[in-house]
Amino acid sequence: MSSICLNEIFACFLLSVLYVGSLYIWNATQGRDHPTTIKKRCISVFFMTIVSPFFIIWFGNKNIEEKASLWSQMGLRWEGLIPALILPMILTFVLFLGPIVQAHFAVPVTASLRMYFDPLYWYNTVQNPIWWRNQVVAPFSEEFTFRACMLPILLQCVSPGRAIFIAPLFFGVAHLHHAVDRLRVGIDLPSVILLSCFQFLYTSVFGFYSAFLFIRTGHFLPLFAVHAFCNHMGLPEMKEMLSKPTPVRNKLMAFHVLGLVAWYFLLYPLTEPSLYSNSLYVL
Repeated sequence: MSSICLNEIFACFLLSVLYVGSLYIWNATQGRDHPTTIKKRCISVFFMTIVSPFFIIWFGNKNIEEKASLWSQMGLRWEGLIPALILPMILTFVLFLGPIVQAHFAVPVTASLRMYFDPLYWYNTVQNPIWWRNQVVAPFSEEFTFRACMLPILLQCVSPGRAIFIAPLFFGVAHLHHAVDRLRVGIDLPSVILLSCFQFLYTSVFGFYSAFLFIRTGHFLPLFAVHAFCNHMGLPEMKEMLSKPTPVRNKLMAFHVLGLVAWYFLLYPLTEPSLYSNSLYVL
């Protein structure tokens, strides 16, 4: 790896450290889910969204700047925005077909739709600081820093294929700070290590998918929407599915497999760069 690329790797590492470090500048002892802690950390990542673009400027390539503006490099552009807001979400719905069917297996879809269209439901939801953190602030700030600002830096010295696998490693490592919060609430060290390893794997895998979407679409907003949806869905409840009676379990397993297979075959067609007027990043 050239010395120039080492500079870009260092920039990404520094960006990750600053993002995580900003969460711990406060003397917060109430726990990560306490409203005060959430508010303080939201302030931290807000300032990180201001600082992160300067890394592209400081470590940027002048040749790329002549080809595309800073906003375009970060995926903030109008061209192809409408399909970017629709197609990646459809693709992600297909990926989560099994969990979606499982979540609504015992609850009619009409009942869920009535809940989501109920103003009182949203009135109560938006007053929950944990919802704001999980569904708005964290998806926005993480995608902005680790994809919209980090990938343009990496793409200056590595191929798009390699960038997809390198950038998520920073994203996965950045989530290891949750080990500190787990130790604070009294979780034993072996469990913390196991949970941290699992979280690193899960966040890295999601990071691969998100980085892929960014490079293929050249847009930031679909990453935010997909991230928020994935946070809403959470991990597939495999243990719950396996505990179902055999006929039900087989049906749910079939939907899980169908979703994965359909997602695989739709992945490239629904992320064709020409659909999004994306000519800056090619994969």
